[in-house]
This record gives sequence, structure tokens and C-alpha cells, in this order.
Amino acid sequence: MNSLYNTFRLISSSLLLSLLLIGCNKKDETQQKTAETDEVLVPVSLTKVDQATRSESIVASGLVASSEEARLSFKIGGIIQKVYVTEGQKVSKGQLLASLNTTEIDAQVNQAKYGVEKSERDFKRVENMLKDTAATLEQMQNVTTALDIAKQNLQIAQFNRSYAQIISPIDGAVVKKMGNEGELTGPGTPIFYITSNRQGDWVVRVGVSDKDWARLKVGDKANVQLDAYPTEAFEGRITKLAPAADPMNKLYDIEVRIAPKGKRLATGLFAKVELKPVQSRTYTVVPLEAIVEGNGKEAFIYVLDETRKKVKRLPVQIGFVDGDKVLITNGLEGISEVITSGSAFLTESSTVIVK
Repeated sequence: MNSLYNTFRLISSSLLLSLLLIGCNKKDETQQKTAETDEVLVPVSLTKVDQATRSESIVASGLVASSEEARLSFKIGGIIQKVYVTEGQKVSKGQLLASLNTTEIDAQVNQAKYGVEKSERDFKRVENMLKDTAATLEQMQNVTTALDIAKQNLQIAQFNRSYAQIISPIDGAVVKKMGNEGELTGPGTPIFYITSNRQGDWVVRVGVSDKDWARLKVGDKANVQLDAYPTEAFEGRITKLAPAADPMNKLYDIEVRIAPKGKRLATGLFAKVELKPVQSRTYTVVPLEAIVEGNGKEAFIYVLDETRKKVKRLPVQIGFVDGDKVLITNGLEGISEVITSGSAFLTESSTVIVK
């Protein structure tokens, strides 16, 4: 009897243990499935974007230069015989700056002269022979052409001879001298860089984007700050707008003429220019908290995708910050709402819930 009772207790205990293990396994499987199917929902808020039309300033930097400047070179190559000026020296219009050794070019001029003299003799001889019917019309035409060619060669040689020296085309100063006496130089190789020294000829050249270029016109005002005179503000006015972008940096060159106000200016001074276009521009306005990962004028903004459960990360161009608002110049075309609250916790794989 006791043996039968003990056997029954053993079977009951084993059955209870099995049921407990099965229950635990089912609970673990349920928890695993729940963990696999549950997603972390990031609560976010949406804000509608606005449009604003303003005539905002354009800030750019550049260098002071002379509106009249020249890079001077010899028309022909040769050995530099004499340099008459030094760097920094003031020069006058028409002043001789440098000359070449003309031994070779003088020989070329004399050679061309001899060619003309011979062609003239040939022409007269054939002309007399033609009168006596001892020469043909073709021979007369040939010597006439040869005489014309000889005269043109002489004109070329004399022209080159006149450009075996460098003459200053403006009143100014020698900013840079790139050649010295005794050096061999080629045709068109710059020897001098000179700029005008007249007070009213100072300009600042800056580069702007295509959208800013479209807002500007000749005559628009500008404010100029020079690092050399940090406490002074110089007035300026746009005098030139480049018709095409620079192929290297894709920016459009703007020339701003500035009034020195009695200050001594020089080529190469660093300047910060605030351009004031009359034409206005339309911006997209978003709250400051919508901006993530800002770096200068570049930043990112999160918006909802088509499902309104996932997000998209859009790159934008910042025009400027106005208090708690940011004016966007590019990147939000066709977007009506942006994510504000909660944007700092988002990634492109986040699932969101709109509060």
C-alpha cells in the first residue's frame, strides 16, 4: 500500500514539473515575440512652414584692388637689357619701364628692308621688260605680289621693334616686378603688375551665388569693412556684374567701388562687404528647433514620409537666422510641414507618432 502511494506521488510530482516547464517555455516565447514585434515610437510635433519675402543683405568677402590695373609684357621674346623701375615705385603714363636687347630684332628689321629693296628692283626690271614685250603679264603679277609681301614683312618687323620695350599705360605704381636684367623672357610673359593710384579707383571684388547675383544690379549700395581699418565703415556701390560664372568656383564676380574717405588703401587689403540689393527674395521660414546638424549655411531637417510613420532627412541651405526663426533658401520645395519637437532624437530609420 505504501509502495503504491509513493509511486502515485512520484508520478504527480513529475507531471506538475512538466506542466511548469511548458508554461515557462510558452511565457518566454510570448515575451520574445512581443520584443520582436514592438517598435520604439518617437513622439514628434509638426509645424507648418511659412513663406516670407524680404530684401535681405548679402555678405561676402574679397580683396581691395585698383579698377585700373595692367599686367605688362613684351610683344616678342628676348633678353631683358634694362629695367628702369622697382617694386613700389610710382610711374606715369607713357613712362619707359623696361627694354629688350634689340640686336636680333634690329637684324630682322634690316633683313626686311633689304627684302623690300630687292623686290622693288625686280618690280622695276620686269615693268620695263613688259613695256618691251620681253616679260609676260604673269611675271609682272608675281613681282608685284612679292613686293607687297616684302613691305608687309618690313611692317611686321618694325612693329615688333617698337614693342621691344614696355611703356606704362596708366598713372600708378609697380605692385610686382617679375623680370630682371639679363633674363630671357618669352612673348606675353608678364614682367610688371601695375595699378592705378588715383583715389577714386579702388574697388573690392567678391563672388556671389547665382541666386544672389540675380537680385543685384549696377548701382546697388554696399557697406565695406576693412581689416586694416576695423573702426571705419566705407561706403560702396556696385559698378560691375559678371555676365558668367567663374569656371573654377562657380561664383559670379561682383565689383564694388569704394570711397577711401581719405584713408590710404593698397591692393590686397582684406574686405568684408555687405551688399544691399533693392530686389526682394522669397524664403521658406521654419522654427529654429527644426534644424539639426547645422554647419554654417548647410543643415538638415526631418519631415514625415508618405506613410506619416517614418521620416525623411532633407538637406537645406540656410539664408540667415532671425530670432527663433530660420529662413531657408533651398531644400524645402513642396514641403508644407516639418518636424520640430523630437527632431533631435530621430534617425532615418525611426518610427514616429505625431503628438
